[in-house]
Parts: sequence; structure tokens; C-alpha cells
Amino acid sequence: MNVTLRQLRAFVAVADTGSFTLAAERLFITQSALSGLIKELESTLGLRLFDRSTRRLRLSDTGRELYPQIEKILHDLDGVVSEVGNLKDLQRGTVRVAVPQLLACTLLPELMAGFRAQYPGVSLRLVDCAVESVMARVFSGEVDIGIGPEREANSDIAAEQLFSLPFMAVMPPTHALARRKKLLWPDLSGQSLITLQGQFTELLVSDVGEAARDMHKEAFMQVTYMTTALALARAGLGITLCMPYARTLVEQFGLVMRPVGDPVVERSFWVFTRRGRALSPAAQEFRTFLEDQLQSSRLC
Repeated sequence: MNVTLRQLRAFVAVADTGSFTLAAERLFITQSALSGLIKELESTLGLRLFDRSTRRLRLSDTGRELYPQIEKILHDLDGVVSEVGNLKDLQRGTVRVAVPQLLACTLLPELMAGFRAQYPGVSLRLVDCAVESVMARVFSGEVDIGIGPEREANSDIAAEQLFSLPFMAVMPPTHALARRKKLLWPDLSGQSLITLQGQFTELLVSDVGEAARDMHKEAFMQVTYMTTALALARAGLGITLCMPYARTLVEQFGLVMRPVGDPVVERSFWVFTRRGRALSPAAQEFRTFLEDQLQSSRLC
């Protein structure tokens, strides 16, 4: 059975107006075209939908039974089409983003606020989690987008670099090294270093290379969250390392940041999505917004 939407809309228009002439005007088609659609629908269904006479046109008993159902189908379809339009126009939608805890409390809130100002109808949901679980949240479908430092992705995860920033040493303003505008990696030898667990320390020592030969692993105190590292540094228990985007948080802890060079060691941050799964219009626009904002801003 091949019933078309044009036939159903023609049926409802004739039923509502009680006139082929008025129904044709409503649908912006000729009266003969409208009559043809009704005949096609009746032929396809094998039912008479209207009782016709020289004086009046009215629904048949069968037509009266079918009318509320067909009207509901068209109403629901119009609602779906309208909702699709809202999604495409970003009048509605939801974006779910997974980011490490430090990004969640420093860089992301301002970016999310900027996006919300442009698209107030889009709901933003932030999932703050451990660095190592960002891609897992993307893979499971819990979030649309993940943002975090570079990690080896599996074949189901697509990764694209967002930005890259150098490491900064963080310490109390009273620390002897705080008097310098720029530090070298050997300056950190003999210091108690507070770093994050996981691949953080191994990658750091590897990237620093020969300049790290005096940085003994036993000098590292490893913690899970950067806020813990900052609190320990504030208490005078060591120096920590973090990215420039955390400057506002560092200052809230009463600490100062100093660049470390020779070599300058950078960390790249990436956006992760599920390969083969299209982003919603809202999620795609949020990703584009992030890329544009991060490329045009000076995070350090």
C-alpha cells in the first residue's frame, strides 16, 4: 500500500473545509490536482472517504473514523519536522562534554558561557573526570566530545589537536626560584616536585631528556588532582608543574607561575569523538566554537 503525505494532507484539507475549492486554495494546488489526490487515496485504501452530492460534500462513515488518526499522524510529523528545524537552527539540542578536572574548573567554564550566550537554547552538560577516562566516556557514548591531553587512541576514537601549551613551574611567591622570570630544568633538580599520577611524570621526564638527568624520580610526589598539587605547593611541600590556562586557579591558591625552558616542553590537547558516529548539529557547532575560540585566544 503506497499512501503519500500529499494524499493525506489533501484528505484533511477537504475534511476541514468541506470544499474542494477551499481545500485546493489552502494547499496552493489546482482543484483538479486535489481531486486526483483524493481519488488516488480512496483507490489505494479501497474505501470511499467522502460522500458526494450535487449540493454538499461530507465525510463518509469510514472517513470520519479515519480523520482523527490521519490528523494526528500529520500533526506528529509536523512536530518532528519542526523539531528537526530547531535542532538544525540550534534553537534546541544537548551537548555532553568530558574533560579532566583541571580543564573543567579553569578553561571550559568561560568557553561554555560564551557558547551559551550565542545559543541559549542548547543545553551544555559537563562531565569532569580523570584524564585517563576521557576517551572511555566518549567510547561508551556517555558524552559526545572529550577534551584532554594527547593519549593513544583506539580505532574507534577520532582525535584532532586543539592547542598546545608549554609547562609552567608553580610555587609560592616566597620561594627562591620565584625571583627568576624564567627557569631551566636543571634549576628544578634537588627540589621536591609534585606531579600527577599516570603517564604525566614518565612523559615529562622523557620529553625533558638530558636536562632531566638530575631530576630523580624519588623526588616526585604524585597525586591524582592538580588542586591537590597546588594545595601542597602552597603549604611549601614542593614545586608543581601545570599549563598556562590554569593561571587563575594558581593565583587563587596564592602561587606564581614561571616558564621553564631549554628545552621548552609542551603538552598538546586534543578533541576526541567516536569514529563513524556523526555529531548532532549542536555538538558539531560547539566543537567548531571551541576550535575558533582556542585558536584566537592567548591562553598563556
